[in-house]
Amino acid sequence: MEVIVLAGGLGTRLRSVVSEVPKCMAPVAGKPFLGWLLKSLCQYPVTHIVFSVGYLREQVISYVEGHEWPFAYDFAVEETPLGTGGGIRLALEKCREDHVFVVNGDTFFPVDLSAMPFTHAVTLALKPMNDFDRYGAVSAIATPTHADALEVTAFHEKTHCKEGLINGGVYAIDRSRLDLSSLPEKFSFEKEVLEPGAAIGEIGGWVSNAYFIDIGIPEDFEKAQWALPAWFAVQEASEAVLQTSAHTLFLDRDGVLNRHIPGYVTEWSEWEWMPGILQELSKWARKFQHIILVTNQRGVGKGIMTDAQLSQVHARMMQEVLDAGGRIDLILACTAVSEEDPRRKPSPGMFHEACSLFPDIDAKSSVMLGDAPSDAAFAQNCAMPFILLNPEAVS
Repeated sequence: MEVIVLAGGLGTRLRSVVSEVPKCMAPVAGKPFLGWLLKSLCQYPVTHIVFSVGYLREQVISYVEGHEWPFAYDFAVEETPLGTGGGIRLALEKCREDHVFVVNGDTFFPVDLSAMPFTHAVTLALKPMNDFDRYGAVSAIATPTHADALEVTAFHEKTHCKEGLINGGVYAIDRSRLDLSSLPEKFSFEKEVLEPGAAIGEIGGWVSNAYFIDIGIPEDFEKAQWALPAWFAVQEASEAVLQTSAHTLFLDRDGVLNRHIPGYVTEWSEWEWMPGILQELSKWARKFQHIILVTNQRGVGKGIMTDAQLSQVHARMMQEVLDAGGRIDLILACTAVSEEDPRRKPSPGMFHEACSLFPDIDAKSSVMLGDAPSDAAFAQNCAMPFILLNPEAVS
């Protein structure tokens, strides 16, 4: 598997928070964004990466050469800016295979590269989004010849869209079908290749609902500081969950399904999914016979929120889980204030309640996923294995 990483972005819109580094080298949770991107790519059998570099390229080259990687690498150096198209063409000259992936060095969109097809000269990974105006929408239609891909028909200017598809910045290029020889030295891949190619049916689309974040603006750059370690923590925890022989999965809520916030989630607007968790829930739904949510929600007992508010949050949560192909079979919430309440974790009351509702549940064939010492103690008190989801341990 061969990949081009576009690592020459200027990071103009990040200058207020980061300066004097290429955008891909902006520091995220203790290391360059490029390091997180490469960590993601290493999930796949990548054998060769070509880094397309230009602006402050010495920093990218020094970082890559200063680490050991499970792939060979080369640098395609732009002595003068060549545009996205010129940079891709220069990098393609250093590629060895007909099928090549291209990823943006400032966008984290960890699509399943092993599943992404090469159905057209260029196939785009498309991300479904709601209520967006930062990106232009992409129109695409189904094709009778490619069951697992679409055909892109048009690219639209940025405007507010209630829902639609965007170009996620990951391309699958079939070099045997893509001729860039007639284009000038400097050109835009989007304007000179993708847009005219869509007009004649040469651009494919493949929809992925993988987590997406573009660090090109300060707000998302700040979000990336917690979101990227959290995404990897979710992946690591899910891998451990899927390797168990259990048929019942117990889940904590805050810090596992949604991001911890100060205080309590009293309404849906305060809910923020942990990155990638919805996709993992769909995998767990295929593995486990029962998925049980056990959560302490003392905010109700304190009068900060009502039972009705908690139910509304959980109803919306359940709908989004179902929409993503997952499921949660039972929600058990302890709203009591007292630490002595037998239903409050780490006491095993909610486990026993689940067992009474599903008689086939037992500790030996169950596993608990949580993020806090009380979750670990709950698992111990129930005599079941425990898996920790801990973004702070991700490096």
